[in-house]
Amino acid sequence: MEPATLESGNAIPLLRTLDIALTEIGERHALMEVTVADKHCNYFGGAHGGLLATLVDTVCFFPRPLLPSGRLVTTTNLNVTYVRPAQVGDRLVARSELLHLGRRSASLTVRVSDGAGRLMAHGSVTLMVLQEPGGEGTE
Repeated sequence: MEPATLESGNAIPLLRTLDIALTEIGERHALMEVTVADKHCNYFGGAHGGLLATLVDTVCFFPRPLLPSGRLVTTTNLNVTYVRPAQVGDRLVARSELLHLGRRSASLTVRVSDGAGRLMAHGSVTLMVLQEPGGEGTE
């Protein structure tokens, strides 16, 4: 698998459809951003919870030791806690932090904040390592 970059991460069709941008790949973290628009709204006019869940899930793949190093992973567990509703015009920033990377799994936490730094949601994600960099499977 080719290591992921900002360019290849931003080429993911779902992220392009939702206008989510991968903005930073760090040594143990990654950042994604989106501005809530009408297309992200739920029945009540606020941001759909699925938008925040997508942010929480997807940002976890991009700390440097994971996809950017060529390590193939997939989500096995996703937990999202919604703290306050996001509204049209809110700029959301999701930051993942890699807590643990083992041979078979990775554990991460995520904070989603608005432009004022207020916590909107937080989550935890477990990823299964399917393939190590260089093509070696884990089983």
